[in-house]
Parts: sequence; structure tokens; C-alpha cells
Amino acid sequence: MANNAQTPDAILLQNYISGEETALQILIERHQSKIFGFIYSKIPDRSVCDDIFQDTFIKVIKTLRTKGYNEEGKFLPWVMRIASNLVIDYFRHNKKMPYQRETDEYSIFDFMTDSSLSIENQLIEDQVYLDIRKILDQLPEDQKEVIKMRFYEDLSFKEISEITGVSINTALGRMRYAVINLRKIVEKNNIILTN
Repeated sequence: MANNAQTPDAILLQNYISGEETALQILIERHQSKIFGFIYSKIPDRSVCDDIFQDTFIKVIKTLRTKGYNEEGKFLPWVMRIASNLVIDYFRHNKKMPYQRETDEYSIFDFMTDSSLSIENQLIEDQVYLDIRKILDQLPEDQKEVIKMRFYEDLSFKEISEITGVSINTALGRMRYAVINLRKIVEKNNIILTN
């Protein structure tokens, strides 16, 4: 294969399916930083990310070998969807969601205007944070996922649709229903939202 850097993903996939093992290696090298970066953005644990990255490509290989691939050349969104599903499986298995984890670099409280919270205010803010998590946990998984990707990860609806494997309209619909359901939960529980 001359000039591998210019060979489209679809051609490399066909070459791999036809028996050329190096074609998949080229695809992995071409996209590994984006895929690994996506996984690491959800799970900032290098060893877990390595495992999920490997599991992603094990699934890719199994699907390609069983002739189950039919994404019409959209290799990267397909692999990202596999990685996303494995990340979700990881959190389901461990009973925790990524947006619940704070790191040294990011905390919801970093964005609040009062940087010198009193102990009382800190307790109130902690409680608000817990309440928001509980409210979001009441949403169906697909609606919770779109809220998390849109607001916590700042992804566009186009990116959300590619990662989740649904149309942009479906992603927008899930967001609409999530907002409707959040309003119902807030009203049902008499929660007062203030600016």
C-alpha cells in the first residue's frame, strides 16, 4: 500500500476484511489519540482507559471478522460509538456516572462567584450539587446521556448523534424530553430554582 496516510478509512477497512492485517493497524494508529482521548475524558484512570481502548478494538475486530460491519465508511463514528457504549457499561457496572466525579482540575464549585464560601454556604452548595445529581439520575438513560454530553462535555448535537449512533433530530428530541422531564421532577418535588 503506497501512501497509507492518504488511503481513506473505507479502503483500509476493505483491505483488512480482504486479509491485509496491516490495514487495521494503520486505522488504529490514525485514530487512537482521538478515541483514547474520548475514553480518558470520561474515565481519567489510565489503566481503565487502556482496557476500554483494547476492548473497543477487540469488538471492532470481531465485528469485521464476522462481516457485521455496515457503517458505509463511517469508521470513526462507529468506533466512537463502541467506545462510548463500553464507557457506559463500565459506569453501569461500577454504579457511578462520570459527571459525578470531581478531579483536582475540575469542580463545579470553581465556577461559582463566591470563592470564599462560608462553611454554611459550602454545605448548602454541596447539598444543591447532590440534589442536581439525584434529579438527573431520575431521567431515562438516553436522556441523561444527552444532557451529560451537551452540558458536561460541551459536545454539539452533531457530535452527540455521531457518538450515540442516532440522528441529530433524535438527539434533539431526547434533549427536549429531558428538559420536559426535569421540569416535571422539579414541580413534583416542589424544588425552587433561583438565579
